Amino acid sequence: MTEVVAHITGTVWKIQCSIGQHIAEGEVLIVLESMKMEMPLESPVAGIIESIHCAESQPVNEGDVLVVLRT
Repeated sequence: MTEVVAHITGTVWKIQCSIGQHIAEGEVLIVLESMKMEMPLESPVAGIIESIHCAESQPVNEGDVLVVLRT
């Protein structure tokens, strides 16, 4: 299992993946918004989305686990 964490404090602007989806390394999983800037959160590895631990419009802190991948 690989945990994908927020690299900044901000708000979840858009979730671009779903549970069970096959993901390639580098594919955008979530877009975070911080200080009016959108920042993509990319998958560090190829795998399958095991779980999503956030919702759109939810505030998150740097280091929060947002997605878990099964590799």
